[in-house]
Amino acid sequence: MSNSGTAELPASQQSTWSSFVKGLASWSGDLSSLTAPSFILSPTSLTEFPAYWCEHPDEFAAISSGKTPEERAKLVLRWFILTLKCQYATRNEKMGSEKKPLNPILGETFYGSWPDSNGRGKTDLIVEQASDHPPITAYYINNEKAGVSLEGHSGQKTSFSAPSIVVKQVGHAIITVKLEDGNAEEYLITLPRLKIDGILYGKPYIELTEVSYIVGSNGTSATIDYKGKGWLSGKAHSYKATLTNGSSTISQVEGQWTGLAKDSKGDLNFDAQMPKEEVNVKPIEEQQLPESRLVWKEVAEGIRNGNYDKAGKAKSQIENDQRAKRKDEAAESKKHELKHFNQIASDESYAKLIKQVSSTLPPTEEGYKLKRDN
Repeated sequence: MSNSGTAELPASQQSTWSSFVKGLASWSGDLSSLTAPSFILSPTSLTEFPAYWCEHPDEFAAISSGKTPEERAKLVLRWFILTLKCQYATRNEKMGSEKKPLNPILGETFYGSWPDSNGRGKTDLIVEQASDHPPITAYYINNEKAGVSLEGHSGQKTSFSAPSIVVKQVGHAIITVKLEDGNAEEYLITLPRLKIDGILYGKPYIELTEVSYIVGSNGTSATIDYKGKGWLSGKAHSYKATLTNGSSTISQVEGQWTGLAKDSKGDLNFDAQMPKEEVNVKPIEEQQLPESRLVWKEVAEGIRNGNYDKAGKAKSQIENDQRAKRKDEAAESKKHELKHFNQIASDESYAKLIKQVSSTLPPTEEGYKLKRDN
């Protein structure tokens, strides 16, 4: 990976990229509304991103197999670390660099599943774009047989701090594990902060920074401290996770979230390079609006075929249609009704668990709960 200017870019794109970088430096406020060059757009909408939580579906389902709170907390931590490569590095590997995802339209939906492969049961995914200003995506993942579910929401606030784009991830997730005695455990997951490096030479990639937490209602908690490669030392994508139960340390795991993880006690060693399983989605011919891949069909085709003029025109048409729809709703004093989720002003699970690990994070956050009649 070169660091020399825009040497990584084709000559035809270098001037456009340079103008975009200059625009970043002068932009004030959130960057999500800044128009990016077509060649850096992803053909995928943000509504598909919650699928990255479960590209190791057997690891997700296995959480409930732990016999003790400590065993289940270890399984949650193992699963979470395995999701990091899926969420933050696979696009770079697949497309050559990080791409700007398509901003979902309000009400956009995405449905998927992972079949039962090892007797643990089928896993299902429901996603809905719950807000467009600010952009918020709500999601629910459930394996009924294993008794494990994940419910959460995510958004991004982006800014430019030369030479990187800084992304503050908004939101959280709650894992619920049904126990054999009929009770349930919850695990709060906070989201790490992102730094998109490689901007100056046109090969963006994601690095994780600062700290995130996994907090169990059973008294366990994990603190994950992220470190990137510095100017003089360190390795990219590094982290150290400390798992505790009260004042007792259960495990300390460290490594690279794109590769090997080593546990101080040897029972949480694993490799993030292990094969993943992408979500199954019904053919686009069977989808109905506003399902994500149908909404963005022409845009995605243009991007994948290198026909950026077609992609740009199709994207502009969708955005203009949405502006007109919002204007009409405002004129009629209508409010968009979510199909799958209810918004709650304060998530009780978040408020109860976050105080165990942090006094600096907000004491409460809004949440989105699946409508159980869906």
